[in-house]
Amino acid sequence: MIRFQCEHCAHKISVQDKHAGKRVKCRKCGSVGAVPAKSTIVDFHCESCGQKISVPQVHAGKKCKCPKCKSIVVVPARPEAPAKSVSTVRFTCSTCNQEIEELETSRGKLVECPHCGSYVPVPSEKMPAQKAEALVQPGKEDGVFEKRLEAPQQPEGETEAEETEPVAERKLPWIIDIFLYPGSKAGLTTLAIIVVIPLLIRIALRWLGEFSRQFPPLFVLFVVIAIVGFLVRILLYLYLYWYFCECIRDSAAGGLRAPETLANTPGLGDMLWQWLRILGCLLVFFAPMLIYYRHARQTDTVFWALLGYAVFFFPMGLLAVVMFDSLSGLSPILLIGSIFNTFLPYCAMVLVFVSASFLIVQERPNTRGSPVLAFIVYCVGIYLAMVAVHLLGWFYHRYEQELNWEV
Repeated sequence: MIRFQCEHCAHKISVQDKHAGKRVKCRKCGSVGAVPAKSTIVDFHCESCGQKISVPQVHAGKKCKCPKCKSIVVVPARPEAPAKSVSTVRFTCSTCNQEIEELETSRGKLVECPHCGSYVPVPSEKMPAQKAEALVQPGKEDGVFEKRLEAPQQPEGETEAEETEPVAERKLPWIIDIFLYPGSKAGLTTLAIIVVIPLLIRIALRWLGEFSRQFPPLFVLFVVIAIVGFLVRILLYLYLYWYFCECIRDSAAGGLRAPETLANTPGLGDMLWQWLRILGCLLVFFAPMLIYYRHARQTDTVFWALLGYAVFFFPMGLLAVVMFDSLSGLSPILLIGSIFNTFLPYCAMVLVFVSASFLIVQERPNTRGSPVLAFIVYCVGIYLAMVAVHLLGWFYHRYEQELNWEV
């Protein structure tokens, strides 16, 4: 078994050796990370009471307190091997039939099999049987997970992890699969919220506007709903921009479908700051072109050069701002170096974005006088925007080592 910590929430994860090098999703926080080649959790025993302790390998050589007897112990550099002078007991795990060796002081306690992860009792002196029956099998559901936490050898502050499954791979060609990204339950729910609520507000305002002409007191209700609807639309648009950024981060971690975020919706301040960072990114790249056009009132060579600069650098700038969660991602040295390291695939991605935008603008139907058609175009636009941010996040996932951002 390979045991390691989630980089985001410090949840301890256990997977089989065959999954080394693959990407797995943490069942506690949902983040995706790579499985190391070997365990990064150090298991050792307290010298005073024999209590089994598990800590991350980064704490090797440091002092810690035993959760059972409160003695101060030093974390070894690597998992300890029982000394020959120390009395040990050998028995066989009933799940994997592998031999287990534990300290004599562990008799009568539950221990974790280092081979399969099952919890088995160490035979007591009155129980000479060499084959111990496993009490908990690995990889079960939440009920079994709770039993694991109740095991007497479990150190305080440590959460025993369930074995996770490798992150799903694309079953369809990527050019087709990326268009299914918003098709998850979370993605469709978010899309419905963003689209349906403003539609209902608009219908209510139109209905009240008609009736207020015949019954003037309704005009007060019309004004109240208009103000509330305006504030609700602003809140929804702030959430939409924040959700786009979450889609980029989730795709950068290997996500293939739109993530579930309704339970972790941030406050108004967080969404506002996220929108301001996106706005700042837009201004850095597109403001020079707009300022020049307003001054020159013509689309000459300088205008097209400024537009080319904005279109070429904006995707990398947006990705850096979202991943660093700061405008510091707009550092020219960082952006130029990142584009240089991924030049060909980055140019291909920009070409895809430009070609798709050109086709959408050219083939967009005339929605004047047709509210239904305008509503359909609006829905399709948000859907394609989710596909675009997924492709941007997946670019980071695919070329993370070349970018070397250490996010």
